[in-house]
Amino acid sequence: MASDADVEGAAGTPDGFDRLWTPHRMAYIRGEGKPTGSGADDGCPFCRAPGLSGDEGLVVARGRTVFAVLNLYPYNSGHLMVCPYRHVADYADLNDDESAELARLTQHSIRALRSVSHPKGFNVGMNLGDVAGAGIAAHLHQHIVPRWEGDSNFMAVVGRTKVLPELLSDTRKLLSEHWPSD
Repeated sequence: MASDADVEGAAGTPDGFDRLWTPHRMAYIRGEGKPTGSGADDGCPFCRAPGLSGDEGLVVARGRTVFAVLNLYPYNSGHLMVCPYRHVADYADLNDDESAELARLTQHSIRALRSVSHPKGFNVGMNLGDVAGAGIAAHLHQHIVPRWEGDSNFMAVVGRTKVLPELLSDTRKLLSEHWPSD
């Protein structure tokens, strides 16, 4: 049996923090599931999600030209994205119907999140292009991230991880049940 000193030496210098392991994030770090090219048939998760069941694809609501889906790698609980069904990279390339419905489903996302989770604020926006920070630049998506007072605590700052108090499937179910009607 290894002594504490052997374990500490093997694991690195102790720093007084316990570790929370988030191995599911390795898929994101490695770029797994990212489109391999510029087309809809190149493995795009935003093209694939609407064809799956709500639970499997994490789709919360479906419009005519866009849909709302939970982020598989959320910044906070309830982190939604609104995406066009059409595989398009640039906001300026959306047609009028897609632009209007993207705005409406963004509003619905905020209303549903307020009803379910009572956040104190939101970050809403999109990163267009790899250099702007888009994880999947080939398919436009608008982020809706609920925020609470003090949600950026030591876990995110020091531990470089997030603690999410709810399973994505449970969040999807709650948001779907509280989705505003048109």
